[in-house]
This record gives sequence, C-alpha cells and structure tokens, in this order.
Amino acid sequence: MNLKRSLALCALAFAAPALRQTAAAEVSVASLLAEMTDRDAIARFPDPAFTCAQASSYDRATVAPDRPGWFANDDRSMFIRVERNNGRREFVMFDAPGPGAVVRFWMTFSGPDCGRGTLRIYIDGAAEPAVSGTAFDILSGPAITSAPLADSVSKLTHYTRRGHNLYFPIPYAKSCKITYESANLREDDFGARRKGTEAVYYNINHRAYAPGVKVVSFSLDGVARDAALVTAALQKLSSGDRILPAPRATLRFDGELAPGASRSVSCENPGAIQRLAFRLNAGKDLSQALRSTLLEITFDGEKTVSVPAGDFFGVGYARAFTNTYYTTADHRGYLQSFWVMPFAGKCVVTLRNLGDQPVRLSQTAVEIKDWAWDARSMRFGAAWRQYAAVKTGPHDKAVDLNFADLRGKGVYAGDALALFNTTDKWWGEGDEKIYVDGEKFPSHIGTGTEDYYGYAWSRPEPFTGHPFIAQPFGDGAKSAALAVNSRYRALDAIPFNQSLRFDMELWHWSDTRVHFAPTAFFYMLPGGKSAAPDPVPEALRPVPSSRDDVIPGALPKE
Repeated sequence: MNLKRSLALCALAFAAPALRQTAAAEVSVASLLAEMTDRDAIARFPDPAFTCAQASSYDRATVAPDRPGWFANDDRSMFIRVERNNGRREFVMFDAPGPGAVVRFWMTFSGPDCGRGTLRIYIDGAAEPAVSGTAFDILSGPAITSAPLADSVSKLTHYTRRGHNLYFPIPYAKSCKITYESANLREDDFGARRKGTEAVYYNINHRAYAPGVKVVSFSLDGVARDAALVTAALQKLSSGDRILPAPRATLRFDGELAPGASRSVSCENPGAIQRLAFRLNAGKDLSQALRSTLLEITFDGEKTVSVPAGDFFGVGYARAFTNTYYTTADHRGYLQSFWVMPFAGKCVVTLRNLGDQPVRLSQTAVEIKDWAWDARSMRFGAAWRQYAAVKTGPHDKAVDLNFADLRGKGVYAGDALALFNTTDKWWGEGDEKIYVDGEKFPSHIGTGTEDYYGYAWSRPEPFTGHPFIAQPFGDGAKSAALAVNSRYRALDAIPFNQSLRFDMELWHWSDTRVHFAPTAFFYMLPGGKSAAPDPVPEALRPVPSSRDDVIPGALPKE
C-alpha cells in the first residue's frame, strides 16, 4: 500500500470524530464537511441555526403570480451589477454579508468561449479573490477540489453542455462576493438574447448564520491544511459510505404479497432506521409493481412516509440503476435507502400491494441502530403525488405544481421526479419556487428543472454515482418516454420554523399533457404535518409506456 493511500485510509478512520469536536465550537470547512458526510446530522434541527436561500440568474420579469412574467424564461446573464476592478469588468452574481457559507454552486453556459471567462470568489471584503480561475476549473475541478464535490454531469454529454456543480463549502465570517468576467458579456441589457454574447446561468445556494456565530473563513491555504480531511470526505462520498455500524437489530419481511395484501415489521424500542432494503420482483410487470407497491412508515404512531416503492428509491417505475448517498437501485429491483430515520418509541414499516399481480419481497432488511432522542430530533417524512395527464405548454400555458406543503418546524431534504413526456419537445423549462415561513416571494427561484437537478440543456444522457444528484433514466427528455431526476440535500437542506411550500413550474415547449409525479423528502419535529394527498388512487393508475397511455388520439398541434 502506498503512502498516499495509507494516509487517506487513516483520514477516513479518524476524521469524523475530530471534525465533530470542531463543529461544536465553530463553523469551518472541516465542520461543514463533517456535517455533509454524517447522515445523522440532517435528522436533528440545525444548531447553530441558519437560513438557506438561493441567488440565481432567474428572469427578473418574474415578480408575482398575478403579474405578467410569472413564467418568464430568459433565465440568463442576470447579474446584480457590474464593477470595475483594476481595469476589469466584473459581473457580480452574489454578494452577501456574513456569517454564512456557500453550500452549492451550479452553472452552465452558451455562446462564444462559454464558461472560459474568469470566476472570482472574494471573502470578507478582501481586495484579492480567495479563488480565481475559469468557471469550469472552479466548479468542476481542480481549482478547489475534485469529484464528487466539484463535478460536471453527465459524463456522456459534451463538456460545455453539462451542468457544473460545486458542493465544496465556502464559509465566510464577514462577507462573500462572487463575480464573473467575460469579454463576451454586455452590461447594457442583462438577460437579452443577443447574437455574439455569452449566456451565463447560475444557482448559488447559501446559508446565513445569526450574528455572533463564529465562522472560520475559506481559503485555499486552509483547504491545503485540511487535505487529509478533504480526502476522507471525497472518499466517503465517492464510495457511498455503505459500510455502516453493526445494527442493534435487523428486521426481515421476506415473502410473497398477494394483490391487496401487506406485510409489516415493527420495533418497540427507541432507535433509528439506518438502512432499509429489499428486492422487489413481479412475474408479469415489474414497472407497475414499482409504482403500485406502497411503502408506508409510521413513527411513534404517526404515519410520515407513504410513497410508491420505486419513487421512494429514486427510479420512478423504471428498471434503472442509481447510486447516490441516500438511495440505490439495480436493474433487477434491489432497492436500498440510507436515510437515517429516528423514533422516540416505536416504528412500523409496511409494504402494501395495491396492484393486481403478486409481488415477491426478498433480501429484506430494516436495520435499527441506537439513537439518543432529544429536543432537536426530527421524524423523517416522504410524500408522493401524481398530476396525471396535467395540461401544460410554453409561456403563459405553464403551471405551478406543488412538490411539498409542510406545516411545522423542520428541514426540507430533497426530492425525486418521475415524468412521462408525450412529445419530442423539452418539458423542463420550469423553475423551482420555494417559500419558507410564509414568504410572499420565494427565497429559492431557479433557472430550469434540469438546472435544479444539476445537469443542463435538457440533455437525456443518464448519470448517477454523484452523492446528491442523479438522472438514472433520461429517455423522456425530448421523446414520448419516462424521465427520472433526483436531488438529495445535505448542506443545502432548507430549515423552516413554521412552514415550507415547494412549487415547480411545469413549462413545456409543446402544448400537451404529461404525467408528473414528484416525491418530497423532509424531516420535522413531532407535530409537523404534510398536506400531501392520499397516494393510493394515483399509485393504482397503470403506468404509461407510450404516449397513447396518457393522451390517446391525434398528436397535439404545435
């Protein structure tokens, strides 16, 4: 074993305890990497508390639902201002006071020399940037770090047409400003589609901590000093961290489920589910079984999970492979979840066969570990809904569809989307709109559905293996077929104290109808409620395999 490999393994063995000690005293790159790679962390309400918001290049004509422009789509090259610095024109994308941290940074580009301009990140008001380089080198490596914390997807897509994702945390004590310099940008008309100009699209998720929270600001020197810890985090995320502590108990529920039947297992003592796994087989139609076999989980007498099996594990109803930090699936129906799910007294896991064919469960496991329930502990929840044959189209024919409507105190942890497209046009121009604690205008508003899920340009190429984003099935990008996207949140999880509403625009380049089925994942303190509808009627609906299954008859006129 070489020295580099030996040091990396030592870091894996010892980094987490040291980082936890740091996290209690201050926010730093080290503490944030520890939080990111500790699945337990998201199951407790944040301390120190923070808010999470998003800066983006969304079309500024988007003002209010009752005003023209609510579905405006020129989500490009919208900057805060232009600054002149040592003879340079720097277009300001983000400028926020501290204490805070940038926790997810996505970009893509089009036009001349796209993405080859200079990105600069200024920390705490310094005249010189803490990081300077091409956007590609910073967001997709190697300027700060490497994959998967700096990565582009899909690897099957031309590099300039990928989504470029930086998940490496950038904490700052006093302020952070991010600028982009390009000779191909015009400063007289942001967002204009001018020939010969560069289009810049960006989403920047960032935390804001309360004044007084101690933050150790990001620097490249600091990253170098923490090299062993960074290596440990990269390896843990790259591997998926599948080697878990020995469970206190493992519950099994193998067997056949006849139509209408269910199987349950329960744990009567406080603890947490650390892994949930089973293989789902159906002799006739596995795709339908993935949708019409319902996973239900009850914690302390409150049912908080009620989701079709395939949708819960991030594959919709596809025989697809996916491999993220929170869920995995193979083409033969073996499904695994690594969400940590605490309970104070009792949990019950149930699988219900709503379909008309028998299904068989094998290799089942509900692994229970110890959990010290406290005032910050939250219950895991997942809610699914389907908008069947929902009408959509371009511009003012777009529609906002709800992913989540949560009441109480908790954290929004991610989502997955299974959509059946019905034409050869792109379906996902729509932007996410996330309202926290009764906001009138969303603190998260984006630039396109594929941008939200980390890729770009309506590309159909699949990708998985990234810890937090995946498109395991992309055939339906621009054809009558299924598309499945997922995004799981770690540092970019969104806390809320009273409520959270997540709407996604369904903005399609065709005047058509589609099936649109999102799953939301969240944690809430006891008493929190989700307003999701009963999933059973839609889970019983036959899954489509052709356009005629959604809208029989002649093709819609363009």
